[in-house]
Amino acid sequence: MTINETKVGARAVFSGRAVAVATIALSGLLGSTAFVPVMAQTGLQPSLRVATPPSGTVFEGSSVPPLPVNEALLPDFGGYRATLRNMGIYVGLDNVDEFAGIVSGDHTGSTNAGQYGLETDIDWEKLAGVRGFSTHSIMVGRYGIPASRIFGDNLDPSQEIYGAGGNVAIHLVDVYGEETLAHGRVDFAFGRMPVLNDFASSPLYCNFMNNAFCGNPKASSDNFAVSSYPDANWAFRLRVRPTALTYVQAGMFFTEDNIYSNNGFRSGFKFNSSHISGESIPVQAGFEPFFGPDKLPGHYSVGFIYDNNNHNDNYLDANGAPFVLSGLPPKVRKGQTAEYALVDQMVLRHGPGATNGLIAFAGFYHNDDNTSTRTSQGEVGLIDHGFWKARPQDGISAAFSYLEVSDQVSKTEALQQELGLPITGTGQFYDSSTPGVQSHTYNFEVNYQIHVFRGVTFAPDFQYFIRPNAQANLSNAAVIGFKSHIQLF
Repeated sequence: MTINETKVGARAVFSGRAVAVATIALSGLLGSTAFVPVMAQTGLQPSLRVATPPSGTVFEGSSVPPLPVNEALLPDFGGYRATLRNMGIYVGLDNVDEFAGIVSGDHTGSTNAGQYGLETDIDWEKLAGVRGFSTHSIMVGRYGIPASRIFGDNLDPSQEIYGAGGNVAIHLVDVYGEETLAHGRVDFAFGRMPVLNDFASSPLYCNFMNNAFCGNPKASSDNFAVSSYPDANWAFRLRVRPTALTYVQAGMFFTEDNIYSNNGFRSGFKFNSSHISGESIPVQAGFEPFFGPDKLPGHYSVGFIYDNNNHNDNYLDANGAPFVLSGLPPKVRKGQTAEYALVDQMVLRHGPGATNGLIAFAGFYHNDDNTSTRTSQGEVGLIDHGFWKARPQDGISAAFSYLEVSDQVSKTEALQQELGLPITGTGQFYDSSTPGVQSHTYNFEVNYQIHVFRGVTFAPDFQYFIRPNAQANLSNAAVIGFKSHIQLF
């Protein structure tokens, strides 16, 4: 949902083995780190296959999937990156910055938000002979707020890279181990992980800046039981590939009722189980084919998430009457479900790379109307990289999102308005400073990604909000800004 985030030039001073030792020491300090592809929140990377299909042989001389390969701003002094990679070590440091200014609507203003991130991935088979085992971690620091808050939108923030980082210098996103078996046909992960790193996700989405798209469809993280980047739960996940082009994956994530409170997510290093409130169980099946002589890649997935936590009803009290009228607390419902379907397909190839072409994508997400604010979301978009032969690393992206607020939330707000009471909605995504009944909202975004220099991308960005915050009483708003990404090493 973005990210990922050492010493450079160490090869000039130390031998390759010394660099390895230094890196391992740093990894241990950070918690056996390994960046899940920073793609979740940085990203201009391709829609990576969920896992490399089995080929009957091990990966790059290892049964661990290949380590990330990134273009970086800093030079590869003495080939230290290749040396570390050959040993089974990847370390990445990057920064994402997002600026947005409001150019039309009832309000004006601008804000900046961003994140620096450190990622480490270690292939322990290469490094220490532990077959099929790797470790991963991400640590970030975040700053800023989205400009859309100025005109009252809390549903589709204009900048996705803000908040949830605890306002600390170092916030642990995830740290987990991964075991790969049967030449990649079986993959098991365990540790501190967000649900949405592996489920309802695609690195394509972070070609955009609006939180409706990047890092996951916003409806997917509507409630605390479905954790999203940069906050995690204790969890395990199993992925199985019956064939080279299909997979099924499922997991169990031990939800924490304080994950989005200062007591819970502030540093990300609170590992005890005192706030575990239940379990979230996601299941996803996917098909990842190649079509035609140009081998056009596609990714098709459907998923289901159930959690057994307690959730307040959006409209009724325990006696079945509107809680606005009775004055009683909302009814508590045990469990909640969500369903989704995601697809992306390259339809025209411009070059040999995984993103050198025109890619169409679409997604649909549905939540329980009784206990969610964002009850459904649909989105469509196009991403085109390499269409300009003189600048093959540039790209253009456009996407449209429709988001619907729960009918039960709308009924509660309408009843509060009718009775002259303060409109509170369900209290999570409502701006009481501009009261109005929520129903649905639209968001459009387009940007052009400019490859400025090795490891540096700059993307001018335009967004248009229709019915911000799903309220008819808020004027449409246009936002202009940019998203930059610098991969330092």
